[in-house]
Amino acid sequence: MLNNPLLKRYAQLGCSCNAAVAPRHTLRVNTLKIDAKGLVQRLSALKVKLEKISYLDHGYFYDAKFSLASTSEYLQGYFYIQEAASQLPVHALDVQPGQTVLDMAACPGSKTTQIAQYLNNSGMIVALDVDSRRLFSLRNNLERCGVTNTVLYKKDARFAFDLGMQFDRILLDAPCSGNYAIEKDFFKMKNLPGILERARIQKELLKAAVHVLKKGGVLVYSTCSLEPEENELNINWLLKKYPEMQLEETRISVGEPGLTTIFSEKLDPSLAKCRRLWPEKTGTQGFFIAKLKKN
Repeated sequence: MLNNPLLKRYAQLGCSCNAAVAPRHTLRVNTLKIDAKGLVQRLSALKVKLEKISYLDHGYFYDAKFSLASTSEYLQGYFYIQEAASQLPVHALDVQPGQTVLDMAACPGSKTTQIAQYLNNSGMIVALDVDSRRLFSLRNNLERCGVTNTVLYKKDARFAFDLGMQFDRILLDAPCSGNYAIEKDFFKMKNLPGILERARIQKELLKAAVHVLKKGGVLVYSTCSLEPEENELNINWLLKKYPEMQLEETRISVGEPGLTTIFSEKLDPSLAKCRRLWPEKTGTQGFFIAKLKKN
């Protein structure tokens, strides 16, 4: 396994990955329904061990001898079972009450419900997905978590301009190749041609996002991929194609700066403002996050 070509690429990018990372179990307190103190008291009474995650507003590591999804607290929407790195893109999005937000790949709803939480159910969220079955899961999670400010559309986000709307904030947590920390047999299933095809689709989604983002608005692009073609190289392409887009600091303390040299190719130096999470360094799944403002 250590001779896998993807692992060799990671080593060239500065990470000696061992492909043996299992992220800790994590949850997010849903402050639309309960505060952190109240949830900690309820879960502690069930013998669930909780540890606050220092770099997240509402995230906790947990250890339980049973499925937390079987508890009444889960069914009532007091928390969302959401991996730690997955909670970071919405943190970077920095939504403000009353804003109009587009979630371009919303299902099953972890980040949509998180956005609603930061908005305190004000403003409006437009959530898109192309799969009816996944939209059913999203609808259930929105109801469970008490979200009331979200409109759902079965729609390919590459055609978001059809909505005839402009948005203050856009989250593009793009469909991606995933990473070895969360996907069994990752190295048996993934290859460079598949990665390049994902990157092509991601560029189309990014083009749509730029077109529907208001001037002065913020776009957060994220993937759970470690592949540079889906991350820094996509953002480097975006900066060249759309000079009105400018990278901003993410306000994320965990992880490392984005790569500015990839396989000897020099990229825009502002890519250092992105964040890249290598699983064996952060104890999370792999992740990449970029925050851009439209001037």
